[in-house]
Amino acid sequence: MKKFYAFLAFLCLNFSVAAQENEDTGSILEKRDTGQNELSINAFNIVVFGALDLAYERVINENSSWSTELFLLALNRDNGDDGEPFYKDFSATGRYKHFFSSNYARGFYISGFGMISNGEYDEYDYYYDEEGYILDNDENNYTDFAIGFGLGGKFVSSGGFFLDLSTGIGRNLFNEDSPTIVGHFNVNLGFRF
Repeated sequence: MKKFYAFLAFLCLNFSVAAQENEDTGSILEKRDTGQNELSINAFNIVVFGALDLAYERVINENSSWSTELFLLALNRDNGDDGEPFYKDFSATGRYKHFFSSNYARGFYISGFGMISNGEYDEYDYYYDEEGYILDNDENNYTDFAIGFGLGGKFVSSGGFFLDLSTGIGRNLFNEDSPTIVGHFNVNLGFRF
């Protein structure tokens, strides 16, 4: 009978220690889940276009955050390809997000952004002379600042990994040689800590 009570005490102690470890692990996961810092990379741009697009985001409270994003086009512009997907070579973007979910900085959101960018913008002019239509191409280097808005959704796992899908549109304000409209399409994979 003493062996049975010793075994029962051992089981109770073992379950108690296991429950304590689960409570500790739960608090670590919850801390990660409600962390305030995030690092991410735009997987879509790096895989499809070879562009490096990194972001740091700071959660302000459960309904809002701000982020900074750096974009660097890694492709060689002199490769002879027509129809390049990006006019910009480099951009730095500041973004504010407001979340419409009861969860901590996740779910559906709207955002406002400001972006400074530079690159090479090609303008095409068509005109007609006695030989037919002629295409005139002007390559313009530009640096400009744009403001815009967007919307998206953020999905965060309990371990802190997340997927942030968003899109946005903005307008360049100052330089006549820059594209008028700028766009965002992000498929960011990252970690919240």
